[in-house]
Amino acid sequence: MAARRGPTYLRVMLGKELRELRERKKKHAEETAGPDDEVGSYTAEAISTKLGFSRSKLSRVEAGEIPLPKLADLEALMDEYDVIEPGDRDVLLQMQRDSLKSEPLTTFRNVLPSGMPRYLGLERESVRIRGFENNVVHGLLQDEQYANALMGSAKIVEERTTDAVERSVQARMERKTLLDGDREVHIILTENTLRTKIGSHEVMRAQYAEIIRLCEQDNVEVQIIPADLSTYRAGFCFTVLEFDELDPVVQSDGYRSVTMWSKPSDVGQYQRQFDAMVKAAPGPSQTPSFLTELEEKLWK
Repeated sequence: MAARRGPTYLRVMLGKELRELRERKKKHAEETAGPDDEVGSYTAEAISTKLGFSRSKLSRVEAGEIPLPKLADLEALMDEYDVIEPGDRDVLLQMQRDSLKSEPLTTFRNVLPSGMPRYLGLERESVRIRGFENNVVHGLLQDEQYANALMGSAKIVEERTTDAVERSVQARMERKTLLDGDREVHIILTENTLRTKIGSHEVMRAQYAEIIRLCEQDNVEVQIIPADLSTYRAGFCFTVLEFDELDPVVQSDGYRSVTMWSKPSDVGQYQRQFDAMVKAAPGPSQTPSFLTELEEKLWK
């Protein structure tokens, strides 16, 4: 798959490059230090203090949580890390400029939960998406009628306007264009998720049909864990994003915010959970017949 280069991805890439440059400088200082030399001056906090940043700024930039909007700040960091080759500096400077551009879904930012714009930016750059849902159908699989009924049902509780609901549904449908490429998408749902009535019988029939349609695509796999199958189920819904050049990240939804993890130990735990459910659930080829039979039982 050709590498993608969206603003959020580039922001995370730039952070990764800056972290590696700092750690390389720190390692060199430790290897060449004399018995009386200070070697603790290359922590993210120490560099931030030295360059006049806030104490947490560099750590958050390295994690890709915030952008580095000033070219002068990047110039100062490159000077600090002895990046002197013009070609190397130009690459980082261009990466920084491109990281400040707008993502395609920026116009929907005011109707998205906190943290969701960053997640969506990374999702667009992923080469593989693996998700588990035990409450509602995963967003990438949702039919428009289902999404509208789901968000509309929470309109009063969440104090959202009709326009906000419509824009949220539009954002979700635009997000589904990710399924049209060659990105690998593997989603696991529980039967209880599909038994939960959202909207009307007609809405549920349309949702089942949409999942069956998506299962016909070579790059999409959907598995369903039957309610009567005694096996492991993760306690929380989550999605793992994998990339060509970045380490994987994990996302989980909260009430008003999106939480993301990137530490290898955290990501590894979720990957093991997903792999366990993949092995236990019926294979993707059985999903269409399972949905057809479930529809006959529930929505005659």
